[in-house]
Amino acid sequence: MQHYPRDMRGYGAQAPQPNWPNPDGQGSAKIAVQFVINYEEGGENCVLHGDAASEAFLSEIVGAAQWPGQRHWNMESIYEYGARSGFWRLHRLFTGNNIPVTVYGVATALARSPEQVAAMKDADWEIASHGLKWIEYKDYDVADERAQMEEAIRLHTEVTGSAPRGWYTGRCSVNTVDLASQMGCFDYVADVYSDDLPYWHESGERAQLLVPYTLDCNDMRFATPQGFNSGDQFEAYLHDTFDALYAEGMEGAPKMMSIGLHCRLVGRPGRVMALKRFIEYVKAHKDVWFATRQQIAQHWQTEHPYEPASLVPTKMRRDQFVEQFGGVFEHSAWIAERAFDDLEFGPAHNTAVGLHSALARKFRSASEEERLGVLTAHPDLAGKLAQAKRLTVESTAEQASAGLDALTEEEHTAFTELNTRYTDKFGFPFIIAVKGLTKETILQRFIERVQNERDQEFAEACQQVECIALLRLKDMLP
Repeated sequence: MQHYPRDMRGYGAQAPQPNWPNPDGQGSAKIAVQFVINYEEGGENCVLHGDAASEAFLSEIVGAAQWPGQRHWNMESIYEYGARSGFWRLHRLFTGNNIPVTVYGVATALARSPEQVAAMKDADWEIASHGLKWIEYKDYDVADERAQMEEAIRLHTEVTGSAPRGWYTGRCSVNTVDLASQMGCFDYVADVYSDDLPYWHESGERAQLLVPYTLDCNDMRFATPQGFNSGDQFEAYLHDTFDALYAEGMEGAPKMMSIGLHCRLVGRPGRVMALKRFIEYVKAHKDVWFATRQQIAQHWQTEHPYEPASLVPTKMRRDQFVEQFGGVFEHSAWIAERAFDDLEFGPAHNTAVGLHSALARKFRSASEEERLGVLTAHPDLAGKLAQAKRLTVESTAEQASAGLDALTEEEHTAFTELNTRYTDKFGFPFIIAVKGLTKETILQRFIERVQNERDQEFAEACQQVECIALLRLKDMLP
């Protein structure tokens, strides 16, 4: 099987009900609002830190470039503003409003800021790990990135007094999420941006909860092209995001809103007032749960613990796949064989709709003769095979569900005559997805369709075959 690792489906049309805790005490909260303060100052690229060049990311210097082998005085002082001034401004804002915060703390930055760490702990903020250094990890090999991750955990524990329960690298590699998952010590990993709710990620033999982060509701856009030019723009975007998610919660589908902050960015006086106004706006609403990311993760683990699927098509060997799904299209295992051999399968194909798409593609792309073979493999409705109890298990159940196993003598005669007339005219049996239909409705459709031209009826029969296949898959898969 050709595996495609990205999950393009997620929760699909119906997301799970999070049942967020409600501080107002009536029902569940309509939204979980979560603030992150990224503490990176003192952990960024700097030759003083043993790095090859200065920092060039997320500062007031838009379009900055690294200076190989040199200190960048302006860049360093901009980062220092975050530690010296911006942090304390945000600390006063959040503690004054009694709002919990998650800190993404770069371990080396925390080690260089003991008073800020003490303030975080006094405020009972969650301090998650933001890696060892605020640098790019995209080109690290697996062993080196793992070693840095282990050192980050060790140093974080030494500096704060407790091990981090959450992880976010940010400038990550394709291996980061799996490496963090395999550590086996995190309540959540946040290096994803792919949902408005937490979800489980399988990494080897482990299942890791992922709590998605945000790059849109993030003050980093003050420091990027086509970002926010003023606090008003930031505030308006946060308002619109909150309003959309709060409305979804009112309609019975609550979500999570993450807001990402940086001490050196939103901690500036010209921006912090926008954040202050947004906090006041949210606090004016009922049924809002302000939470840390760890609180969200622990709540999700209780409400939606990991439950491995009992039948996962993309984890099957070829023989298992064909044995399980070879009969979805009646007596036509070649469809499952071709799908397995030829198509790309990803997590989206582990559902009835997803796997049906793959199998139907092979049916549709087959020759007319091959598709005719699939049609002729279907039994007559209430025909001789049914009487002799020689139908497949699926066909037996389907015909019985419509009452075709309990016909009166008059009804049986009508079906027999129509079967003969239909097969003589078209060269294949009458096929209809009978689920939800009565025998009277089926008989009426039979009478109508026998009047069709062959090309029209061939196309209709093929559609019915696909419908039957989907119904069978829905009995097997989510």
